[in-house]
Amino acid sequence: MQVDLLKDPPRKLFFQYLIPSVSATMVTSIYVLADSIMIGKGLGEIPIAALNLVLPIFNVLFGTGALFGVGGAVLFSVSMGNKDQARARRYFTLACLANAAFMLFYFICGNLWLEPILRLLGATTNTMSFAMDYAKLIILGTPVFCFSSFLQAFVRNDQAPRLAMAAVISGGMMNIFLDWLFIFPLNLGMGGAALATVLGTTTTCLILCTHFFHKENKMIPLWKNLRFRYIKEIFQYGFSSFFMEISNGIVIFVFNLQLLRYAGDLGVTVYSILSNSSYVIIALSNGIAQAAQPIIATNFGAKLTERIAQVKACGLRTAAIEGSIFTLLGLAFPLAVVYIFVNPTQPILEMAPLAVRLYFLCFIGMALNIFYVNYFQATLQSSKALTICALRGLILCVSLAFLLPTIPFLGVLGIWLAMPLSETISLLIAIYLAKASAKRA
Repeated sequence: MQVDLLKDPPRKLFFQYLIPSVSATMVTSIYVLADSIMIGKGLGEIPIAALNLVLPIFNVLFGTGALFGVGGAVLFSVSMGNKDQARARRYFTLACLANAAFMLFYFICGNLWLEPILRLLGATTNTMSFAMDYAKLIILGTPVFCFSSFLQAFVRNDQAPRLAMAAVISGGMMNIFLDWLFIFPLNLGMGGAALATVLGTTTTCLILCTHFFHKENKMIPLWKNLRFRYIKEIFQYGFSSFFMEISNGIVIFVFNLQLLRYAGDLGVTVYSILSNSSYVIIALSNGIAQAAQPIIATNFGAKLTERIAQVKACGLRTAAIEGSIFTLLGLAFPLAVVYIFVNPTQPILEMAPLAVRLYFLCFIGMALNIFYVNYFQATLQSSKALTICALRGLILCVSLAFLLPTIPFLGVLGIWLAMPLSETISLLIAIYLAKASAKRA
């Protein structure tokens, strides 16, 4: 798709990027979602609870790719907007090297200390064997998980959103087919589900790499005049994306521990339904935000503020509509959500519908908060992006998850309410920060 980010109509640009971007991020969520559905339907409740315990490992791997991918790609786009292609290439080079170094570190740690890591994440006697079967293969796939999200960010910002979409959709379809094949006909269990995810992500990476052979490719390493401060800048502007992924893992970890305390393995199983549902909304919200990000970043580099405001308005409206639709679906059809993931037992049917209704209230705030984080990143307001990430993903959510269940009349309901309250408070702060920066501009 040949476009001019500095001259084409902003609204048209946003919607040109929207479908490829949303398709790419949406299918990324299928990697986990397909595993969840196939494991829940094919293997039962304990295995899906075990999968939920492994999800923080996914968050670390994808989050690291996003750290250096989004941070590097934002600076890449701003440099291209400033007509400084050499600087853009240096950002790409250093981001790639840093991502590879972290990837190697995770691969070594995962192979040496996997069982202690899983125990730390909450694996019990019931879930440990299932978690180990799944996590061993995920660790072997560390390189493709780290570079999948990394390459998606750079390829999209190098004006090839359709290639990013094609790569992720192809990998996602591969993952779904192999999940079915390995779990049902071949009966490979948790290991089969993990292998399907690794092979699907490998497919995505291979297709993304074809961008390097395209004549319009600007992602060309430049080894001269590399500066350490460039890595610092990449880390600064990508840390919010990393924090957003890591905080998702921390929240899953904390919720699992709290639910084990207040509701046992049953609570973790119900929460796995909610957390996997939220993967879809997070993916859609990221797609909306990432459709706007390269346009905003490039125009920010060129100091075209009116164009930035138009793209921001389109993005916020789209995010609000998306979040509202999913909130209403959860309120109206909670049992449909449950049946997507598991064949529920009576205890699950008693606990899950109210949990779905309460938890799904968070999705409007979640969609808008994710857009604001990406907007602040694209306009190089890293401290504001990190503030919203820290509030919604760690400080408020974790605090409320510990505090609310201690209120006598709430108990486990307080855990379901923690997410909606944290997203709402964070959104109010994000709106205030955005208005404050607009006044100063």
